[in-house]
Amino acid sequence: MRKINILWVDDEIDLLRPHILFLNEKGYEVSTANNGSDALDMVERNYFDIIFLDENMPGLSGLETLNRIKTISPNVPVVMITKSEEENIMDEAVGSKIADYLIKPVNPKQILLTLKKNVEKKRLVTQQTTSAYQMEFSKIGTRLNDRLTAEEWTDIYRKLVYWELELSTSEDSAMDEILNFQKNDANVAFARFIRDNYLKWFGKSSGERPLLSTDIFRHKVFPLLNQGNKVFTLVIDNMRYDQWRVLSRVINEYFHTEEELLYFSILPTATMYARNAMFAGLMPSEIEKLYPEMWDDDDNEGNKNQFEETLLQKQMQRLGRREKLYFDKVSNLKSARKLSETIQGIRDSELSVMVFNFVDMISHARTEMDMIRELASDEKAYRSLTLSWFNHSSLLDLLRSLSAMDIRVVVTTDHGTIRVNNPVKVIGDRETNTNLRYKLGKNLNYKARQVFEVTNPKEAFLPSRNVSTSYIFAQGNDFFVYPNNYNYYANYYNNSFQHGGISMEEIMVPVITLSPKR
Repeated sequence: MRKINILWVDDEIDLLRPHILFLNEKGYEVSTANNGSDALDMVERNYFDIIFLDENMPGLSGLETLNRIKTISPNVPVVMITKSEEENIMDEAVGSKIADYLIKPVNPKQILLTLKKNVEKKRLVTQQTTSAYQMEFSKIGTRLNDRLTAEEWTDIYRKLVYWELELSTSEDSAMDEILNFQKNDANVAFARFIRDNYLKWFGKSSGERPLLSTDIFRHKVFPLLNQGNKVFTLVIDNMRYDQWRVLSRVINEYFHTEEELLYFSILPTATMYARNAMFAGLMPSEIEKLYPEMWDDDDNEGNKNQFEETLLQKQMQRLGRREKLYFDKVSNLKSARKLSETIQGIRDSELSVMVFNFVDMISHARTEMDMIRELASDEKAYRSLTLSWFNHSSLLDLLRSLSAMDIRVVVTTDHGTIRVNNPVKVIGDRETNTNLRYKLGKNLNYKARQVFEVTNPKEAFLPSRNVSTSYIFAQGNDFFVYPNNYNYYANYYNNSFQHGGISMEEIMVPVITLSPKR
């Protein structure tokens, strides 16, 4: 392992020889300087992992030296060592981005702790995280062999996302591979769970099945209105749970999390089905039956979610709700820039709903644009790109403004997405839809063991074009490809993010209740 290089700058450096010998014995390489000018020369010529800097030196002071070091090597951590605890000196040092500070006289244990905290933290975190996940690995693996309930599956998925985020900060790529293997195993078991249970959930009360897309407003939004709250509901299209966990670190600066749940998106886990079901409070076949003018065939071009506001109004009417509704949909940069103008509409309404399509746009752009595919090469990069968008978005500006209002915020999504890499052949006629994760048609040809098949759409409350229509759903990281030009499409869509099928990432998605920090 490469030695850690330390520069120690102090006008009484000879008095620090015992500390320097101690560090040498611990395996550190220590260079010294007794004034700021010499230190700057050394920083220009050499690379240092960390610098210990005396605050009170003749000639260039410690603070002056610190500022010049930051212009030469802005990323090197600098630890200020001072005799003074005066607040103005500490404020100035902290404002100049010191990594840490120590009060004289320092002892060897303090120095060692500072080194581990500022230089070796990543290595130590990697070791601890790897060790902890290795202990958890077998526990999760054992549970995958059990007959789990829906609630137990959400617990498994939460744990896997937790370890995915933890391991993403480590440098142990081998553990990333092990986690991916375990996620794949979990998705195989989860697909089996969905095949065995999904059709049994219909006709049961919400207490006997998991929370579904159709339940979100009735069980998570309207009860807040019943308590006399104004409610803002934010639907971020195609947002996975791991993406929410990253965004929540920013959002929690402004809001308290009152409740964070995972609900089950209906099948297909696609916007046309899941989001319409959410706003209508009805399954797709029920929407088609009650409001045929608001339902379009899957393969028709155009906006299949253009009636979301009306569907929500219909749900409210059926439940006898008369709250004033403000509804907005943001699907391009032009409409995003108008977000500041929506504040008054939200303020004047008891229920406000906003749909944001940007995460879904990132997912689609990644498939079609090589540059976006490079920027979001894997799940970690995909999360990072999502966070970067959010940090510079007008949505964050809106949430900041809402945090100053007396309003509850519900954040949710319609479905998630999964990175696919295993092409599965399917044959269909011209009327077969184009989605890569589910197919519907009357002449589908496939291997039954590779899919979840619904031969009677009425059982899954799905629309049926004719008496012989059936649906099939891809599982895990599979995606459907036609035999014609098989190699081209298999390569083109390999490693792309898709939705519509069965995986933990697509089906188990978050719904969160927030209250402002005031």
